[in-house]
This record gives sequence, structure tokens and C-alpha cells, in this order.
Amino acid sequence: MLELIIFAVLAAVVLYQLYAVLGRRVGRQPEDMPSGPPAIRSAVDSDPAAPAAIDPASLGGLAALRARDPSFETGHFLAGAASAYEMVVRAFAQGDRATLGRLLAPAIMRPFEQAISGRETEGRTETVEFLSSPRADLETAEVDGDVARAKVRFLAEFRSRTKGPEGEAVDDKRTAELWTFERNLNSRDPNWLLVRVDAAEA
Repeated sequence: MLELIIFAVLAAVVLYQLYAVLGRRVGRQPEDMPSGPPAIRSAVDSDPAAPAAIDPASLGGLAALRARDPSFETGHFLAGAASAYEMVVRAFAQGDRATLGRLLAPAIMRPFEQAISGRETEGRTETVEFLSSPRADLETAEVDGDVARAKVRFLAEFRSRTKGPEGEAVDDKRTAELWTFERNLNSRDPNWLLVRVDAAEA
């Protein structure tokens, strides 16, 4: 009888030890996981060796412009530049100072104004008809402080009709020019102004 009691005690001790070992949770259990979707981290956060954010001031050209103005899109800009080119050429021919004043910087508006006034003094008028849509290509782009600057190369063909005291003259022209546009990146006005015109090779 005493031996049975001893065996029963030993069995109880062994069963307790087995429960203590096998019943213990190992590692993270499903109920330990947080509820909801896991957080998504950037590559820089997940990779300690990844470089820090790039300073826009260290970039150049088009990359610098896009860093300061993420909405800048080359195709959209060139379409707007081509439209502005046609508007400026037509407005200059017609002597439309109001339209030119919205598209030109004051420094370049002055020579345009002088040319228009000289033509009016001579009693001449001019109209322009584009033979095809002008071609616009982005030559350079840069950021200087808070000013974005883009240089666009235009190729255009148009017909100019001039009337003066001696009669009417019709001239078909093919031009190649470099137009420089600027915009203040701190301004809410998204429009670019023409600040310079240079001749280019066709």
C-alpha cells in the first residue's frame, strides 16, 4: 500500500513537469499580434543603410525644378509654351499691348513696345498666320534661388502680311529662336513670363 502511494506521488510530479514544459507558450502567439493591417514604412525607414532625403539645393537642371515643383510636367509645360509663343507673335503683330503685358516680363516688354510704337508712327499694320503649329523643345531648365528658369527652342513657319504707305507685302518666314521663361516658385501664380529672346540655328 505504501509503495502505491509513493508511485502515485511520483506520477503526479512527472505529469506536472510535463505540463509545465509542454503547456508553456513558445514565441509570439496569434493573439499577441496587433489588430488591423501592419504599418507600411518607406524604404529609408526599413533600410538603415538607405541614404537620407535628398536636399533639392544639391540637384541641378530638370531634377531641381521637379524637386521644388512636383507638379511640373515637361509635356504640359511645352504645350503651354507653344501656345504662349503663338499668342506673343500674334499680339506683337497686332500691337496688342494688353496681351503682351500679361506674357512678358517688364524688361522685355520695353523693346516690344518700342517696336510697336515705331511701326505705328510709320503707319504700318501687320497680321500673322501660322502655317503649322510651332515646334517646342526644352533646351535647359534650372532653379536659381526661388526662381525657376526654362529655355525653349522654337521652330515656326508663318505668313506675315504688312500694309504701309507703299502698299501690302506678304512674306513667308521660317524662324528658329530660343525663348527663356521664368517663374517665381513662391508665387501662387502658376504662369511663366517671357524674359529673353535669342536667335537660334534652324
